[in-house]
Amino acid sequence: MRVIAIDGPAGSGKSTVAKAVATRLGLAYLDTGAMYRAIAFEAMRRGIDPADAGPVATLAREVDLAVGEKVLVDGVDATIEIRSPEVTRAVSTVAANPAVRQELVARQREWVKAHDGAVVEGRDIGTVVFPSADLKVYLTADDQERASRRSKEMLDLQYDQVAADIARRDHIDSTRPASPLSVADDAIRIDTTGRNIDIVVEEVLALAAQEETADETSAQGTDHDQTRRGEAR
Repeated sequence: MRVIAIDGPAGSGKSTVAKAVATRLGLAYLDTGAMYRAIAFEAMRRGIDPADAGPVATLAREVDLAVGEKVLVDGVDATIEIRSPEVTRAVSTVAANPAVRQELVARQREWVKAHDGAVVEGRDIGTVVFPSADLKVYLTADDQERASRRSKEMLDLQYDQVAADIARRDHIDSTRPASPLSVADDAIRIDTTGRNIDIVVEEVLALAAQEETADETSAQGTDHDQTRRGEAR
């Protein structure tokens, strides 16, 4: 099972890069952020305060959630709604809930196992969800560029508001006690500031090819050593 972890803050290019890499490698793609957004969406839809930890945790354990090309929450297509400004403002609060994280991490691992590997994007993939991932990449970009990218995606919001929302999410995500946004010790950092995303994709693909070659060489060496031990007997 091959797992490629792509982490990073909002606006760093995670989704675009992860989707393209998954397509090129013929792997499934999982956006873990969409799962947390789905819980935030459903909480608000049911009139539950996203900051009310107990009820939100119960919701996370009970809700039927399907994430793929579409995001279905208890059978409701929430693909568009989970990207709304309201959900965006609530998702970091939901994602900081330890019980929610515990439930969704378990679901993420099950999803990847069922798909026999994947390119998985999020904020704690290389550090918590898949600490033994075959390749770990951490994407980043300067604050101004990240805000500019997001403001173009969310045309109904002004740049200053988007920048403020990103700064708030950065703070919550990086300081939360449960699985904070951080760079895994063995992750490769890539700064996407001012760079064409296609070039970044090629860079990640090159890293994936290097990783695969190294694994094959290691496996061949192990086989050779086992053969030699067998001959020695």
